[in-house]
Amino acid sequence: MEPLTLYITLLLAGFMLIGMEIFVPGGILGSIGTVAWLVAAGVGMVKFETPWNVLSAFVLLLMGVLTFVVWIKYFPKSRMGKSLTLDDSTKNYKAHRTVDEYSVGTPGEAISTLRPSGIARFDGQRVDVVADGEWIEAGQPVKISSTTSGHISVVKV
Repeated sequence: MEPLTLYITLLLAGFMLIGMEIFVPGGILGSIGTVAWLVAAGVGMVKFETPWNVLSAFVLLLMGVLTFVVWIKYFPKSRMGKSLTLDDSTKNYKAHRTVDEYSVGTPGEAISTLRPSGIARFDGQRVDVVADGEWIEAGQPVKISSTTSGHISVVKV
């Protein structure tokens, strides 16, 4: 393959792979794209004449830095960036009441089978619980046996 064709192919492949990182997160495609840019810089250094080889490497370095800066500064504010990130509407969300709000002996019902963990309903609220000792089938009446370390333990009534 002709050096200029290889150089342009690596540049375009690197740019496309880094751009695809938006849709396939995980860092693999972006890393491969970065490697493609580095290989393109190496091809440019070896195959181009002076001063074009140094200029090519400098431009690729500048493109990489600018891409990174633009990505960090502007992508989170874009429509797509906003759809992929959490916003402030979830700031005050509470999964359920705190453990301190439940007292030992409060009756409830197992919504799911507790093997040993699952979901029970107390005062109309779904709560994550742990069965204390035995598995409890869904629909069975339960009561709170302890509330320690942020966990609610229940026993079958």
